[in-house]
Amino acid sequence: MDWSEVWAPLIPLVYFLFNRQQPRYLKPVIVYLFIALFINLVGDIIGDFKSWLPQWMQSNNPLYNLHSIIRFICFVNFFRGLGQTDFMKIRNILLVLSILALIINFVFVEDFFNPDHFSGNLLSAEAYILLIFCLLYYLSKLRSSERSITSGPDFWVVTGLSIYVVVNFIVFLFYVPMIKRDVSLAEAIWNIHNMAYIILCIFITKALYVSARHQHAN
Repeated sequence: MDWSEVWAPLIPLVYFLFNRQQPRYLKPVIVYLFIALFINLVGDIIGDFKSWLPQWMQSNNPLYNLHSIIRFICFVNFFRGLGQTDFMKIRNILLVLSILALIINFVFVEDFFNPDHFSGNLLSAEAYILLIFCLLYYLSKLRSSERSITSGPDFWVVTGLSIYVVVNFIVFLFYVPMIKRDVSLAEAIWNIHNMAYIILCIFITKALYVSARHQHAN
């Protein structure tokens, strides 16, 4: 489970290598998987072998910050690629507020490169905003004339992402206080994040499968 953040992205990536004909809007998700695999691999290597590394390389906290920002950018681009026109003003306002919050947080509140601090603010804000994007997606689908909202690959990506952000919003929000209070409890709680991450990757694999099946049917 400790290395699940490394092997979980391999599930959809291995499937993708054999089924590369995917819709254009899934490209940001696939790009995210490759980047996440690399960041998570480096992060776990640092976490398990930091005693062998130089002092300045012994913390993987900045990598979690970087991963959060990249995940947010990739999934926002995924949502934009879907071409949904409903709630565009709300989506644009969310993007502006996200950028402002990011700047304010790392200029006045936290240090992005602080090796001793896990940015719960960043990750919980990311989860909260992505959850709103997921809800807007479902509302747009319900307002559309589609007979079945579950038939497309996009539904499975959004559903997996929804599960991930709903589960982890609370984990991210209270993770820093838990670390300060009980490190062993915090480490155990992080397994909840890992399980949700595995679910996300499985749902992305399902999306790739549905897309490939549609391609073959046509």
